[in-house]
Amino acid sequence: MDHFLVAFLMAVISFLGGAAGSTFTIINNCDYTVWPGILSNAGSAKLSTTGFELQKGQFQTLQPPAGWSGRFWGRTGCTFDSSGRGSCATGDCGSNQIECNGAGAAPPATLAEFTLGVETQDFYDVSLVDGYNLPMIVEGNSGGSACAATGCLADLNERCPAELRVASEEGNVACKSACEAFRRPEFCCSGMFATPDTCKPSYYSELFKTACPRSYSYAYDDATSTFTCTGGDYTITFCPTTSSQKASKDPSPQSTETDTGTVTVTGGGEAGVMLGDESWIESMSTSGAPAPTTLFWGYPAFLHTFSIIVSLSIFLQLL
Repeated sequence: MDHFLVAFLMAVISFLGGAAGSTFTIINNCDYTVWPGILSNAGSAKLSTTGFELQKGQFQTLQPPAGWSGRFWGRTGCTFDSSGRGSCATGDCGSNQIECNGAGAAPPATLAEFTLGVETQDFYDVSLVDGYNLPMIVEGNSGGSACAATGCLADLNERCPAELRVASEEGNVACKSACEAFRRPEFCCSGMFATPDTCKPSYYSELFKTACPRSYSYAYDDATSTFTCTGGDYTITFCPTTSSQKASKDPSPQSTETDTGTVTVTGGGEAGVMLGDESWIESMSTSGAPAPTTLFWGYPAFLHTFSIIVSLSIFLQLL
């Protein structure tokens, strides 16, 4: 057999194996339907979808391009007609469609934010800077090794101070940030408070931080809220606990920063488990809950797998 051909085929397979890049898997573990929204940052290409429906127990996988940056959030209380037109009670992106088409979430909304590197570190966080509407966690995995998990497990809609609450006929549906509620520069880190030295945690951001110690609680909450992973795949889970009510009854965890700059989070009662990176996170097992069902395959991932199979078939035929 032509050794040059063998070398060429192996190079192709190697290239395809590294071309898949990161993968986002979005899971709805809530007892209700969630409509995820996606916004790419300026200069980043749109993903294959900018908004879709996830019923209870469903998940969807997406593949971003290398170097992608943007955010995910969950819309709740949505009503869409047969043509896909409508709006949502929380996290609405104002497009009047299921697809957000380049529009961001109207606050309050829990946000998962990502900046993916090109053969370098990825950065990610879960932010409550724009308020909160549902529990969310982000888990990273790189080459089979777990990266730090982050997010907010508590039901802040139930804990929300009266002056920050967003209510509907169904009860409290979201919790505003102090910036959104009061429009004051000391809460918004604007004007004379637009630097880390002048903008400090407020009473309200401390409430968020106590309940969700790994999430961004205000604009300059970087030290304990931004995490890194190299070439990771990420799982974004809405309502990661058996029920958000359960999370609100558990003792709130506390965080301490170590000499190495890492954050150790302790507390949370029996519902919490310690991951390999010492992050506190509730068990993902849900007793009696239906297993997630896939909405559809990520198209780029399918092409990647199919290309490898074809290359291997050609290679074996030439042996």
